[in-house]
Amino acid sequence: MCGLVGIIGQSAVNQTLYDGLTLIQHRGQDAAGMATSNGKRIFLRKDNGLVKDVFRARHMAQLKGKMGIGHVRYPTAGSDSRAEAQPFYVNSPYGIALGHNGNLTNAKFLERELFLHDRRQLNTASDSEILLNIFANELMSTLEMSKLRAEPKDIFKAVSDLMKRCHGAYAAIAMIIGVGIVAFRDPCGIRPLAYGTRLDRKGESHMFASESVAMDVTGYNLVRDLSPGEVIFIGMDGSVHTAICASETRRTPCIFEYVYLARPDSILDGISVYQTRINMGIRLGHNIKNNWNNHDINVVIPVPDTSRTSALEVAKVLGLPYREGFVKNRYIGRTFIMPGHSERKKSVRQKLNAISSEFKDQNVLLVDDSIVRGTTSRQLVDLAREAGARKVYLASAAPPVRHPNVYGIDMPCRNELVANGRAVEEICNEVGADKLIYQELDDLVMSVKECSTHIDTFDTSCFSGTYVTNDITEEYLDLVNINRNDSSKLAQRNELDFSELTEIQEVVH
Repeated sequence: MCGLVGIIGQSAVNQTLYDGLTLIQHRGQDAAGMATSNGKRIFLRKDNGLVKDVFRARHMAQLKGKMGIGHVRYPTAGSDSRAEAQPFYVNSPYGIALGHNGNLTNAKFLERELFLHDRRQLNTASDSEILLNIFANELMSTLEMSKLRAEPKDIFKAVSDLMKRCHGAYAAIAMIIGVGIVAFRDPCGIRPLAYGTRLDRKGESHMFASESVAMDVTGYNLVRDLSPGEVIFIGMDGSVHTAICASETRRTPCIFEYVYLARPDSILDGISVYQTRINMGIRLGHNIKNNWNNHDINVVIPVPDTSRTSALEVAKVLGLPYREGFVKNRYIGRTFIMPGHSERKKSVRQKLNAISSEFKDQNVLLVDDSIVRGTTSRQLVDLAREAGARKVYLASAAPPVRHPNVYGIDMPCRNELVANGRAVEEICNEVGADKLIYQELDDLVMSVKECSTHIDTFDTSCFSGTYVTNDITEEYLDLVNINRNDSSKLAQRNELDFSELTEIQEVVH
């Protein structure tokens, strides 16, 4: 999960890019970057840290130009160094900077192919650098030797060829120096990408962003989301060109965006995230009411912040009081995207504190958006008991997360998912709750689907194990298991010897 913003307009874009990145900071708190251009040169700043820490006044002053892209990244396996921060840049053809949200599932093959056939050497382990080099190589191959500037047909041909080579999930924004900005989305539309415009006295400006909230607050009007396999190219003269560049497309957005990742005030693929979470709460409440009619719950308490909307609806359906029982320290990042077990465990205690009066002598129902590793859930249950709760029940607005996500969300390996290979009763014992209730997958899908008239299918792979790109093998999942476990991430951060891991990867591929 990462966040993207791209702007081309009639005035300096650095401040609006900064504001846009701040608005989607929840999508990545590990690193931030920005690249701008005045049509002749590129100006680049990126580093580990939050947007407010990476960009100081002196950096903003250097980010000149009326065109630019920005990126926020969350920690993934092998992507902890400053060099992994985006955007990435190559100087040919023209000079291209690119930011990417998603994951290429054939990245290892492409890395080898780039070296052997395209003679391109990569400097990082990021699949975003691979995507950039594929795009640059295909654009170079498309251009005629005598042509000084790429035309829309050249851009579309390059992305069309890229889509034939790159598998997986990708929402990307590329800035081509002196040419314009290109945005494109994978043929399944797994990761979100929206397009908007703003008209002022200087003329029309164009924005792309991972979530519509970046447009709402910066004065842009949401036009629409990019379709699966679509490319939108905005030229330096402000001309807009669009094309579907994939031979086969289907709209299967990631359902976990609605469960947890996106802000509630965002619109993704025409669907209100807030409304889907209301629906999730209503359906979860009816599930509890119908299957546990003799419950002794006294109060419903959300796990802040994402589950608040659903928890309120659960309380309404059950006819129970809704109370805020946890106070959140807003200066601690989202624990789901913390890079290691020890950091996640420590941050939960730092992030949340219980209000004892809301728990004392109560049978409480804690409502969370999802349960991934179970680490946070165990500590929440412990906090509730320490605050005086008689019984602690736990409900999840999402089904059990039993499978890794391979499309850009760094969910842990299968062995670290608390629901993998366990029945609900066993998971309940693991997290220490008196009872555990999960949302049904069909209810989750309907909670989102009923807000849309044009989407029938979603990527539900982390719940169902069905991967919409139809190219995920057990061997690939074994490799994910190796790369994503916490010990692997710790070793990579400590720069230990990975010769054994490399050998395994070579065997798999």
